[in-house]
Amino acid sequence: MKKIVWLGLLAGLLTLLVGTGITYLMNFLSPSLAAEYQNTALFRAWDDPLMSLFFAYPFVLCLALAWFWHKVKKVLTDGKIRDFVLIYFFIATVPGMLISYSSFQVSLAMTLLWTVSGLINVFVAALVFKKFDK
Repeated sequence: MKKIVWLGLLAGLLTLLVGTGITYLMNFLSPSLAAEYQNTALFRAWDDPLMSLFFAYPFVLCLALAWFWHKVKKVLTDGKIRDFVLIYFFIATVPGMLISYSSFQVSLAMTLLWTVSGLINVFVAALVFKKFDK
């Protein structure tokens, strides 16, 4: 259990950094995305205390992913992380982004950014799990 928590926290930290980097890069490359994030009709303002929970998300996700990795790593073909990433991506990310796009007034570009970012973040987490779960 201690190893799962350690792996989850480490992966959470790295995915927080990677996700933040992706968001800053895309906001720089696409000012319309940056403007969309500033729309308080869609998103809470950064000074809202509840926004601090935003930074907990990668840790909660990666703790769950670390537990899932622990359960499935032995059945993955040759321990390939590709299978782990695709399982999560198609079970959680794709349906989540479909429902986000259909129910929130966010652009397709933002939904695609979240989708790609989710794929990259689960890949980063899987790399951590594979490297440090020996």
